[in-house]
Amino acid sequence: MKIKDGFAKRNIAGSNIVVPVGSASKAFNGMITLNDSASFFWDCFLNDITIDDAVKMVCDEYDVDESRARADIESFIKMLKDNNILE
Repeated sequence: MKIKDGFAKRNIAGSNIVVPVGSASKAFNGMITLNDSASFFWDCFLNDITIDDAVKMVCDEYDVDESRARADIESFIKMLKDNNILE
């Protein structure tokens, strides 16, 4: 799974904001605010990785067990799919 081209994460006044750029702005009219964990997840999915890869990356970065990391990542992926942001 990978984030589609046409979306950029920016840090604005301490908040991580995802906005569409270029032609993506025609299909997605808005922005998404990410907390620190979601921002890390976003960075993971800038490359084409599996859920298992993302879980490992999260467990390596944060003091969290695998089941919690997987649940959080699956919730994040659902949000991306609901907004048509994943390839």
